[in-house]
Amino acid sequence: MEIIQGKGVFGAVAVGKIFFYRRQDANIIHRTVSDALKEKERYENARDSSIAQLSALYEKALAEAGEESAQIFDIHRMMLDDRDYNDSVINIIETQLVNAEYAVSVTSENFAGMFSSMDDEYMQARSADVKDISDRIIRNLIGENYSSPEISEPCIICADDLTPSETLNMDKSRILAFATKHGSSTSHTAILARTMNIPAVVGLDGISEELDGKFAAIDGYTGRLYIEPNEETLALITNKQEQDKIQKAILEQLKGKDNVTSDGRRIDIFANIGGPQDVDAVIANDAGGIGLFRSEFLYLESSDYPTEQVQLSAYRRVLEAMSGKKVVIRTMDIGADKQIEYFKLDKEENPALGYRAIRICLTRRNIFRTQLRALLRASVYGNLAVMFPMITSVEEVHEIKEIIDDVKSELASESIPFSDTIELGVMIETPAAAVISDILAQEVDFFSVGTNDLTQYTLAADRQNPKLEPFCDTHHEAVLRLIEYSAKSAHKYGKWIGICGELAADLSLTERWLRIGIDELSVSPAYILPLRDAVRKI
Repeated sequence: MEIIQGKGVFGAVAVGKIFFYRRQDANIIHRTVSDALKEKERYENARDSSIAQLSALYEKALAEAGEESAQIFDIHRMMLDDRDYNDSVINIIETQLVNAEYAVSVTSENFAGMFSSMDDEYMQARSADVKDISDRIIRNLIGENYSSPEISEPCIICADDLTPSETLNMDKSRILAFATKHGSSTSHTAILARTMNIPAVVGLDGISEELDGKFAAIDGYTGRLYIEPNEETLALITNKQEQDKIQKAILEQLKGKDNVTSDGRRIDIFANIGGPQDVDAVIANDAGGIGLFRSEFLYLESSDYPTEQVQLSAYRRVLEAMSGKKVVIRTMDIGADKQIEYFKLDKEENPALGYRAIRICLTRRNIFRTQLRALLRASVYGNLAVMFPMITSVEEVHEIKEIIDDVKSELASESIPFSDTIELGVMIETPAAAVISDILAQEVDFFSVGTNDLTQYTLAADRQNPKLEPFCDTHHEAVLRLIEYSAKSAHKYGKWIGICGELAADLSLTERWLRIGIDELSVSPAYILPLRDAVRKI
C-alpha cells in the first residue's frame, strides 16, 4: 500500500479504480501575420463565442450543482470582459504582428503567473480560471471543441489539475472523488466538488499517470489517497462511509430545532458568505441569519470598482433571500492579503499592519461613500446590519458615523428610501479594539470578533507565513481573554457580540463561548448543523 498526502477540500470518503485524466492541450503555432486587423477580428469573434458557451455552462451548472457553482461561469464571463486582459491580447497582436492564438497564450501565461505569485490563496486560485478562459478562446480560434473524457465506470478522477469547465462536463454519476496534484481549497473546482458533495483532495504531489487503473481509497477528511489499500485501511474507510451516512441523517433531523443547551442557554448560529451565490447553502443548512457577508469579494471578482448599482443588486438579493433574518455585511476589507490591481496600492514591507480595510475607506471616501449608498439603499429589502473591519480607535467610529449621516442626508435629498434602524457594529480583530471595547460598546450596536486577525496581531505572528504556524496558537489564553473582556464590555452596555472567525466553528471551544456569554457564532454553511448539534449536547 502507498499513501500520498494532500489537503482535503471536502470531507467524505470513497473507494474505487483511478481514472487519470490527461488533458489534450491545444496545439498553438506561433505565426507572423501581415493583417493585424484580421487577427483582432478573429480574437473578438472567438471571445464572443466563448461568452456564449459560458452562458450555456452557467445554465447547466445552475441545474446540476446550484447557484454557487453556476456563479463560477458568471465570473469567467466577467474575466473575458477584463480590460487589462483584452488590451494585452490586442497589444501583442499589433506590436508583434502575431496570430491571435499565440497572443492569447502569452497573455494567459503572464496573467496566470501574476495570480499564482500573490500571497492570498484566493487570488492564487484565480490562476486556474485565467488558464480555463484562455484555453476556451484558443480552442474557438483553432476550431477545436471541448471533449469530455469517456468514463466507463464509477472511478476516482486523478489529474494534475482540473478546470471548472472540465469538472462540470464530466458524467457526475460516475465520479467517486477528485484527486489533483495542484489546486487549492479556494479553487473553483474545489467549490464545485463541495456543492456536488464529491470527496476531493488537492496538493497530491505523488500522483502520476502510472496510477491509472489502480484500486484506491480516498479520505477527504485527512487528505490522504491510499493506493492499493490493505484490508485494515479498507475497513477504516468503509466504516467512515457508514458513519457519514448516519451522521448526515442525524444532522438533517436538527433542521428547525433551537440552538439551546440542556440547561436552557441559547446562542444564535449564523453563516459566513462571500456573495449572493452562497445563500442557497445558507438556507439549505438552516442558518439563523448571515453573520458575515464579505463584501470585498465584489471587488476581488471585478476588473474595476463595482458601481453602486452592482453592489445594491448583490446586497438586495441576499437580504430578500433571507426573508427578514439578520444579514451582517462587512464593508470592504481590501489590503494585506487581498490585493487588487485597480486599487493601485503601494507595495508595503508589512501589509498586514499597513494600509487596509477601514483605513482605505476613510482616506478614499468616494469608494466608501459608494458602498455606503448601496448598503443604505439595500436596507429597505431586509434586516440589515453593517460592520466595519480593522477598527483601532473610537475616533474612527466617530468619523464613520459622520460619513454615514452625510450619506443619509444625500439620499434623503434625492428622495431615495433607506432604513433608519440599521445596526452598526465593529470588528474586534485588533488588541486595541479589544482593550477599548468598553468605550466602543457605547458607540455601536454590536461587536463581531475576527479571531484570525486578532490571533496574529496579539501573538505578533503573521498567519500567512507557514514558518510561524507553530507559534500561532489560536487557543492562546491572551486571545481568549481579549474575547472574554470584549464580551463583558458589550453586555455592560446592552450590546450583543458574535464571533465570525475560524474559532467560531472550533467545537472544542463552543462551551467556553457559551460560558463567557457570546451571543452569536457565524460559520461556513456546512458547519451550521454540526455546531447546533454540539450546542444541544452541552
